Amino acid sequence: LASDGLGPLYNARACQRCHLKDGRGHPPAGPDAGAVSMVLRISVPAPGDAEPTAIEGYLATLDAPPATRPHPVYGEQIQDLAIAGQAAEGRVAVDVTETRIPLGGGETVTLQRPTYRVEDPAYGPLGHHMLSPRIAPQMIGLGLLEAIPAADILALEDPEDADGDGISGRAQVVWSDSRQRPMPGRFGHKAGMATIADQTAHAFATDIGISSPLLPRPAGDCTPMQPACLNAPDGAGDARGDEIDGDSLALVTFYSRNLAVPARRDSGDAQVLRGKQVFYDTGCAACHHPKFVTDRLPGQPEQSFQLIWPYSDLLLHDMGEGLADHRPESRATGREWRTAPLWGLGLTFQVNGHTRFLHDGRARSLLEAILWHGGEAETARQKVIDMARPDRNALIRFLESL
Repeated sequence: LASDGLGPLYNARACQRCHLKDGRGHPPAGPDAGAVSMVLRISVPAPGDAEPTAIEGYLATLDAPPATRPHPVYGEQIQDLAIAGQAAEGRVAVDVTETRIPLGGGETVTLQRPTYRVEDPAYGPLGHHMLSPRIAPQMIGLGLLEAIPAADILALEDPEDADGDGISGRAQVVWSDSRQRPMPGRFGHKAGMATIADQTAHAFATDIGISSPLLPRPAGDCTPMQPACLNAPDGAGDARGDEIDGDSLALVTFYSRNLAVPARRDSGDAQVLRGKQVFYDTGCAACHHPKFVTDRLPGQPEQSFQLIWPYSDLLLHDMGEGLADHRPESRATGREWRTAPLWGLGLTFQVNGHTRFLHDGRARSLLEAILWHGGEAETARQKVIDMARPDRNALIRFLESL
């Protein structure tokens, strides 16, 4: 599809280069290994005199953080690859520091905190900027998440923590290019996309540099400060009109919408059942909302009126300073992240050959991922730290069964 539209700057040549086997991406294998199946999002604070966009004006009536803008030179994300004759924007590098966490029962876990930077920036210094590393999320169950009635997601909001449980989830609100209106965000680590069509078109534009009817940008993420990139040959203007036409975009969207969720395994195992009880007793289900019933959608029997178990409320939650990227995105602050669905966790190694979790893949195991939880999840995290090792092992066993 649209093979002549690659770039000029890009992060991958195809969707499967990041969404490996439709599974999870991973962070760089070493300090100078470069980014494979992950990207660095970049932005700057919006100038004080900047005219707000339509969605920013709408968000201003809510409780949105200060607005940001794409980097004036480097755009929305760092493209570390380029076609012949163009200069890639830079090289992704990472430094890691370690922290040891003692657990109940004498166990100790070492957490790794990554700090990302851009080496050899090709278009000048980055200046003041905000970076956010994001590994490619798994592709399963997207159509089912899209089919959850918006009212059911909004019913779980508790922004002022009215019930006093320490959990104050908020729905993300974003502009939908496919629907041309503000909508609750559902997809991406900060729920920055409202529909699968939006997510697909933005991935083509920023990750691969391919224009579509939703985002007719043949130069991809190139900015006015990159004239060679803007003037490079592109694949727009032929019989298709865009580098990927509407029919082809619809096919990729259909594929993404219909990737099934794997069946649970060992759901009747005694240790799994014990772990399920620990999951609920610890308070994990307050954010990792177990189930929904999908809407009745004309023409989509595959997604319609199904009982699903994503273990996510799809809301934004403050996850504490440890996971903060200090980069607001629409309604999300720099400390807020969308609750990640848990289905398919236990097959990560079988599919992708690794067990890397969280938005930047810093966690090397499910236990490490839990121990990175803070903010609204701090109480649950402390319970996991303090509990007896058999209960902790049962909790992990339950998660692996999903």
